[in-house]
Amino acid sequence: MWKGHKVSVIFPTYNEKDSIREAIEDFFQDGYVDEIVVVNNNAAPGTSEEVAKTRAREVFETKQGYGWAIRRGFEEVTGDYTIVSEPDGTFMGKDVLKLLAYSDDFDAVLGTRTSRELIWEGANMGFFLKCGNVAVAKMTEFLFNSTILTDMGCTMRMLKRPVVERMKPFFRIGGSHFGPEMLLILIKQRIRFMEIPVNYRQRVGKSSVTGDMWKAIRLGLRMIALVLRARFTTLYGRMRDEG
Repeated sequence: MWKGHKVSVIFPTYNEKDSIREAIEDFFQDGYVDEIVVVNNNAAPGTSEEVAKTRAREVFETKQGYGWAIRRGFEEVTGDYTIVSEPDGTFMGKDVLKLLAYSDDFDAVLGTRTSRELIWEGANMGFFLKCGNVAVAKMTEFLFNSTILTDMGCTMRMLKRPVVERMKPFFRIGGSHFGPEMLLILIKQRIRFMEIPVNYRQRVGKSSVTGDMWKAIRLGLRMIALVLRARFTTLYGRMRDEG
């Protein structure tokens, strides 16, 4: 609970069996989070059993992809504020307070993994990945004359319920680049948002996307294409659905 507002967390899961229980307990620990919804996106065997040992609620999304999982989570959460994060050990529950602290002035607060002091040893944020995220973020900032952007790929963020409802009609993407789509919708709908630095730790297990260099490159190229299309398409709603 935050100033009388219920706080929910969405955890999409595919390959996080070995970390999800600890992540759930970590996010509940400080008392700000009232509800955690785990979206099982064809997750590894044993994941449901780990979730069942916690206070989290598990739902299922059979359409494979990060975007589909988060979109399902938005339909399931009941909080006034929704935190989107990952249960892979990379993000820390204590950073929920940072996101909520700015909710008086902003309708959405996005994490950024660009503060060197908060990038832990072993975290998957090497020179190539960091430069790519910053470059695409700065391109977006320039093309849209938006607020300062430094990290296009950070998947920890807070959104108020009215903002989510306002964004839903514009959701098109079901895959890994759904996060950048959310950011572009925030910009184009003129929703008040900002970035704040969050901790970024070593992942437990291998990522199905950024753990593979070529997949990470393809994701980066898709981000760039998405930004350019959003900038030069008159009506964002005309963009076709993507997996």
